Amino acid sequence: MKARLIVALALALVAAPGVSSSGGDAEDPDPPLPFFDATRQRTEYVGPGREDPEPTGIDEIRIGYFGPSDPSHPLGGDMWLASRLAVEEANRDGGYRGIPFRLVPAWSDTPWGTGVAGLARMVYSEGVWAIVGSIDGASTHLAEQVVAKARLTLINPAGTDKTVNLANVAWMFSCLPADDALARVLGPVLMDEVGLRPFVVLSATDHDSHHAATELTTYLGREGVSPLYLLEFESGTTDFSSILERVATSDAAAVVVFAGPLDSARVVSALHRLDGDLAVFGSHSMGRRAFLEAAGSAADGIVFPLPCDAALFSGSFAGEFLSRFGRRPDCTAAQTYDATRMTIEAIREAGLNRARIRDAVQALSPWTGVSGTIEWSSLGQNEREVRPATIEGGRIRPR
Repeated sequence: MKARLIVALALALVAAPGVSSSGGDAEDPDPPLPFFDATRQRTEYVGPGREDPEPTGIDEIRIGYFGPSDPSHPLGGDMWLASRLAVEEANRDGGYRGIPFRLVPAWSDTPWGTGVAGLARMVYSEGVWAIVGSIDGASTHLAEQVVAKARLTLINPAGTDKTVNLANVAWMFSCLPADDALARVLGPVLMDEVGLRPFVVLSATDHDSHHAATELTTYLGREGVSPLYLLEFESGTTDFSSILERVATSDAAAVVVFAGPLDSARVVSALHRLDGDLAVFGSHSMGRRAFLEAAGSAADGIVFPLPCDAALFSGSFAGEFLSRFGRRPDCTAAQTYDATRMTIEAIREAGLNRARIRDAVQALSPWTGVSGTIEWSSLGQNEREVRPATIEGGRIRPR
């Protein structure tokens, strides 16, 4: 059995399935006050560097890119193409005072091994002025440790793990709303449509899926609601027979899936074969092109939080991306395009000075991008409004 099942939450003593035994607010009515609440203070860099003069003799402006630079990569390929597109447009528009921009990529499928070496080489040897990256929360945490020491701006286009910004690193900015914001959108829809009927949460064990599932169950717990089961499986699993058996015997009215795009597609396809009428909810990864293509018709009817502006899909960027690369961009590709454009604009406004580039990125907020508005919180997390969406005929439809 490839799948590892963990029954984390069972409602053995509740009055109604899917509702906690208390039926009320699970929070402490008088929670202790923190000694210091970082979310109420804007993260700033107050150290040296702004006085450093701009270097001379520069023949290209290097921007680091921490992610796969292979257009065919199943999860990072579109992000790379979007970042390249932003750089090409900037260079057609004159670059930086006539000097061209160039992306300097670094990546490894084992980012905590050889990937960190490439990242350090990019920062300390290649002379990049800022970094766009990475493709998930775990590798973004890795990059954060490097840029905090190097005092270099990093704009994160894909990760939704709020702890990236809760680390209170002044050089970190995240373009997507965090998992807790996504949970506040998905949770009410789930409760409204499922009511008092039981439901099951399925989560992959990878970093991002675990954090997203935790945020939803935490939100639901505050509302007095709990899943019948929380079942976990290893990322990459293809045999879901044990999970399907548990779902089939649970009398669940709905399943909520937290996994990466490809893992989600495999789970959703298996659930669809089990019961085509089963209500399925999921994370924002179900808005990725990789999920839509892999899940096919099994994705129809799924509800998930859409972290970008729906206008993206009919806008000029989508048309240009489709014309250039033969496929439609998803939210993550659009965010990478926006992250790269913001980096370029900050360099143009601040000049070649790392500390002033950081200041310029912060000052650009609110920024109107192809993915929607980017407005930094005090910790550098985008506070964009999120809407629920569903999938119809392979297309995303906001609700």
